[in-house]
Amino acid sequence: MKKSDRDIMEILEAYDTTGNAHSAAQLAGVDPKTVRRYVAARDAGMPVTGPSRRPRIIDEHLPQIEQWVERSKGKVRADIVHERLLALGFDGTERTTRRAVAEAKAAWQAGHRRTYRPWITEPGLWMQFDWGQGPKVPGPGGILRSTLLFCAWLAWSRYRVVIPVWDQSLPTLIACLDATLRRFGGAPTYALTDNPRTVSIDHVAGIPVRHPQIVETGRHYGMAVHTCVPFDPESKGGSEATVKIAKADLVPTDANLLPDYASFADLEAACDRFCATVNARRHRESARIPTEALAEERVRLHTLPSTPHTLALGTTRSVGTDQTIRFGSVRYSTPPGLVGAEVWVRAAGTDLVIVADLSALPRIPDWAGDRRGLSEVARHRLSTPGNPSIDPAHYPDHPQQPGGAPRPPTPKARSAAEARFLDLGPGAHAWLIAASAAGAVRIRAKMTAAVELAAFVGADTVDAALAVAAEAGRFAESDLPAIVAHHTATTGDAGVVVADEAHSVQPGTAAWAGFGTTAAAGAS
Repeated sequence: MKKSDRDIMEILEAYDTTGNAHSAAQLAGVDPKTVRRYVAARDAGMPVTGPSRRPRIIDEHLPQIEQWVERSKGKVRADIVHERLLALGFDGTERTTRRAVAEAKAAWQAGHRRTYRPWITEPGLWMQFDWGQGPKVPGPGGILRSTLLFCAWLAWSRYRVVIPVWDQSLPTLIACLDATLRRFGGAPTYALTDNPRTVSIDHVAGIPVRHPQIVETGRHYGMAVHTCVPFDPESKGGSEATVKIAKADLVPTDANLLPDYASFADLEAACDRFCATVNARRHRESARIPTEALAEERVRLHTLPSTPHTLALGTTRSVGTDQTIRFGSVRYSTPPGLVGAEVWVRAAGTDLVIVADLSALPRIPDWAGDRRGLSEVARHRLSTPGNPSIDPAHYPDHPQQPGGAPRPPTPKARSAAEARFLDLGPGAHAWLIAASAAGAVRIRAKMTAAVELAAFVGADTVDAALAVAAEAGRFAESDLPAIVAHHTATTGDAGVVVADEAHSVQPGTAAWAGFGTTAAAGAS
């Protein structure tokens, strides 16, 4: 049983008084061995209240184990150490060896653990950016394609920007940098990133060689681009953390239960919502809200040039009144709001990429959200002359359905009588559309009769009857009252029977199926 601190002090006091373990044991009421143990611990400078360590059979081999751990830089396996100890005469178990090796490795790592200096932040000094693997979304042609997430943040204000893109090419990087800086409201002094081929084209004696166009881009915005140590992402941990958090909240996984994205526009909207959420939340490290801190940091950011850097974005085209541009004698559609604007077009593999400067538009389109500056607005599969590439999503108000069929008309009341009828509900809308398409006569009179009938039996009942009449194609004078009476008298669970050529009131001939057969003759 472990002694209390008071008991231990009494044991040591008894020993100091008598100078003999047996006499002290009699005074303290304990065994002499207990007295000797506490006295020995005190004389050795060890805590008398802590657990005592018994000698182990592997103690004499500990120096050799520490030497092997040091030589392997903490990577040697315990089973290899055990085999070598057996050759040196050790007769213990492998479990004992594993414990000793684990202790030696822990001691070695404690003396060789990498330390990190806190990032020295200053308003307007540093930004970091990196790439992360995004979710798969339908691309041009409806085929699922992988995406990338461009993630950037300002080191002082912790303001983050996440932009989804299709590729990691140099023009895409320049467009993302321009859009990010315009969201920041200025350019910092330095930008830190990894060593992709779009930034560092080579390494000579460990020194990264910058891509000439990225250097020119940085000079255009008044910002120097630096890279971290190769294969050492820990030297830019801020952007690594931004990528990790963005992927956790934007890429559908079993952990976040996110549904798959139906389109690239849905992914862009999700990224905008993510940025709005994290930038409005108080940061744990800085204890500031990034949006509020950005307002302070903008004072220290460099003023952005009025025109974006467009060296590698491709050739320029003007968007016509039909929202299309021409490239290689082929028409390609663009989103609404770009008519008359100048855009940049380039071929990227099998795709045609269209980039626009959203900040230069007279009015920012609703689909752009918070995006500013250079931004990819459309992407098509490269086509051939005579086969234009038109995305139906670029024409949301067109009278033609994406499949080619005409859009159903939308009823709009132009008189008080029409408004009263349409106010009955969606069934009234469906009835009016179906009756007009079927060429029914006296539609206005029937609409007035429906409103009068609703005053007696209720608007919900008449609206449900109108929906049934529209589905069954019944537009005669007495059809609506008959349907209302039927619904009032029955539960209405029998379903709708459409009178067409597939149905008949003629009795069937199933009863005569066995006439003249052997079984029927025997029965007679």
